Amino acid sequence: MLDLNLIWFFLLGVLLIGYAILDGFDLGVGALHLFTKGDLERRTMLNAIGPVWDGNEVWLVTAGGALFAAFPHAYATAFSGFYLAFMALLFALIFRAVAIEVRSKEPMPWWRQMWDVAFSVASIVASVLYGVAVGNLVVGLPIGADMEYEGGFFNLLTPYTICVGLFALSLFMMHGSIYLYLKTEGELQEKAKRWIYKTFALFLCLYVTTTVYTLVVFPHMIENFKTFPWVWVIVALNVLAIANIPRALHKSLPIRAFVSSCCVIAALFFLFGIGVYPNLIVSSIRPEYNLTIYNAASSQRTLGIMFVIALMGMPFVIAYTASIYWVFRGKVKIDKFSY
Repeated sequence: MLDLNLIWFFLLGVLLIGYAILDGFDLGVGALHLFTKGDLERRTMLNAIGPVWDGNEVWLVTAGGALFAAFPHAYATAFSGFYLAFMALLFALIFRAVAIEVRSKEPMPWWRQMWDVAFSVASIVASVLYGVAVGNLVVGLPIGADMEYEGGFFNLLTPYTICVGLFALSLFMMHGSIYLYLKTEGELQEKAKRWIYKTFALFLCLYVTTTVYTLVVFPHMIENFKTFPWVWVIVALNVLAIANIPRALHKSLPIRAFVSSCCVIAALFFLFGIGVYPNLIVSSIRPEYNLTIYNAASSQRTLGIMFVIALMGMPFVIAYTASIYWVFRGKVKIDKFSY
C-alpha cells in the first residue's frame, strides 16, 4: 500500500521548491531594486518579473492549502507560533504587490521613489522571514503536549535563525541577479552581471557559515544520511551546481547559470526535508511532542482523496506556469503598456 503521509510530505516539498525557485528570483530582483537609480532601469527590472510574479505566488498559496488539508495539526501550530511573523510576511507581500502595480501610475519622482523603497524593503523582509522560518524548523519550537506553541515572537529570533534568514536573502539575490542577466540587455545586463559575482560571493560565505553552524550545533540534521546514504549524491550535485554558476557566467551562458541556481535551491530544500524527516515541527521541550507526518496528518481517506485531486490538478498548474514563461520569453521591452 502507498504511504500517503510520505507522499504528501514529498508533494508539499515539491510545492515549496517550486515556490522558492519561481518567487525566489522575484524577491531577489526586489532586493536589488534600489541598487540602480534610473527610472528606465527600474521599470525594466519591474517588467522582468511583472508578467509572472503573481503566478509564482500561487505555488505558496497551494503549499499552504496542502499543509492545511494534509497536516492540519502542523498547520495550526505553525500559524499560531509564527503568527506575528506571518502577519509581517503578509504585509510585505501586500506591499510588494501594490508597489509593482501602482509605482508607474503617476509620474512624480517622489511617488515612484516611495514605492521603489516599499518594493525593495518588502522583498528583503519577506526573504529574511522565509529563512528565519526554516531556521526555526531546524532549531525546534517550544511545542507542548497539546500541540500548542508556548513561546513568543522573540523566541523565533536567535543567532542561528537570523543567520539562515540572511543566507536565504543572499540566495534569492543571487538567483534574482542571474534572472535579470538573462532577461535584460545593454548597460543593465552588465550591472546584473556584476551583481551576480557580488551576490555569489556573499551567498558562498553564508552557505559555508550556515552549513558549518548547522553541522556543529544541530548534528541531527544529518542523522537520516545514515539511513539514506544516497543523499550524499544530492550533496555532491549541489556543490557542482554552485561551482557551475561562475563557470557558466564566465562562458556567457546565462541559461545554464540560471538552471544551476534553480538546482541549488531545489537541492537545499531537499536536503532540509531529509534532515527533518519524519518531523514537520520539532519540539524543543520534549521529542515526544514533535509533530510528524503521521501524528499531525489528516485521515487516510482524506489524504487519498487529496492525492487523486492532486494528480488531476498538478498538470494544469505546471502547464499554466510553463505557458506563461513561454509567452513572455525573451528580453524585456518597455512600451506604453509596461509597468
